[in-house]
Amino acid sequence: MAAEIGYCVKCREKREMKDAKEVDMKGGRRAMKGTCVKCGTKMFKILGKKK
Repeated sequence: MAAEIGYCVKCREKREMKDAKEVDMKGGRRAMKGTCVKCGTKMFKILGKKK
């Protein structure tokens, strides 16, 4: 599986997510939750709606 890329607000750069998991948001949208590989800050990336 390819590493998921997200924006880290602490590093202010796009980085890989460690332990990325897909979650469901309200309204049927999908998202990825994980942690930054460099600083350990929580990361969140909105993917899109379920089909």
